[in-house]
Amino acid sequence: MIITAMIPARMGSERLKQKNLALINGRPMISYAIDAAVKSKSFSRVQVNSDGDIFKGIAEKYGADFFLREEDLAGSSIKADDVVYDFMKKFPGDVTVWVNSTSPLQTSEEINKVVDYFIENKLDSLITTKKEFVHSNFNGKPLNYSIGETFSKTQDLIPIERFVYSIMAWRNDIFTAEYEKHGHAMFCGKTGTYDVSKETSLIVKHAEDLKLIDAIVRGREVQSLDVEYYDE
Repeated sequence: MIITAMIPARMGSERLKQKNLALINGRPMISYAIDAAVKSKSFSRVQVNSDGDIFKGIAEKYGADFFLREEDLAGSSIKADDVVYDFMKKFPGDVTVWVNSTSPLQTSEEINKVVDYFIENKLDSLITTKKEFVHSNFNGKPLNYSIGETFSKTQDLIPIERFVYSIMAWRNDIFTAEYEKHGHAMFCGKTGTYDVSKETSLIVKHAEDLKLIDAIVRGREVQSLDVEYYDE
């Protein structure tokens, strides 16, 4: 089975300019996704898919291949469906896995688990999520609690599933058939979700997200993750 990792890297970004080139502990953000994908050993190939030549050197440094997409697929208005479909046509295979650079704390071990889950459950499409046990509203109305009852403990709530997007995966034949028929295919065939770790769920969208993750990565170098308690 040919399973291809695709790591998208647009030069443009509306919320955080050139975020894939922003440094986390001295390394460009996208390098963490490349490194984790390569080390996962889940993929037949790992391919950076970008509209900027600057990413070619980064891809090669961390062990991935590089694909320069066409200019008409580089704008901010381009939909993910279009990018995936184009990539599948350029790089035929059985499964395409979108590994998102915006979750730089995702580990190679977790990538393995997600890909294995996709294959073992015979899914056609998958997206990573994070279950959140928190009182939530939608359009100003209670989503998973009632205002007419005693305030629920958070652990007793039905959790919401927040999309993380750290990994999205599709079977190529199902995706392409759906896309060619409807013009979209992100949720094609048998769709599933995978609940990722708290660290993976930290997504870089804004400068403060980047600073938080940078602090976490730097802190790991000097501090254990074990919890310590006050002792008189």
